[in-house]
Amino acid sequence: MRLGLITLVVPDYDQALAFYRDRLGFTLAEDTDLGAGKRWVIVVPPGGGGAGLLLAKAVTPEQAARVGDQTGGRVGFFLDVDDFGREYARLLAAGVPFEEAPRHEVYGTVAVFLDPYGNRWDLIEPVR
Repeated sequence: MRLGLITLVVPDYDQALAFYRDRLGFTLAEDTDLGAGKRWVIVVPPGGGGAGLLLAKAVTPEQAARVGDQTGGRVGFFLDVDDFGREYARLLAAGVPFEEAPRHEVYGTVAVFLDPYGNRWDLIEPVR
């Protein structure tokens, strides 16, 4: 088994693509029109490793209330990289907001960044 997709509730498909595809460098794996303004939008990390994100547009007040806070303020997403310095510099240049300077932990080099909605992500180069 493997984890295939993780749903990420967003307010707008194209705004989410502008961040995940255009700034983070994820690949658009699928964008299918399902009718009535609904789409099946999947982005995957560069290189195709790991689970994909299903970008799901919030359509109810309950869903809209969870945009940006799907994990109660905790880091909920982890983007593993092989070269922290290169990826950190690339994301900074792309305007990705980091909450902190990079730090070294026993498990690797890490810094927390935010998506446009406030979801917290770890950019991490694990100790190998």
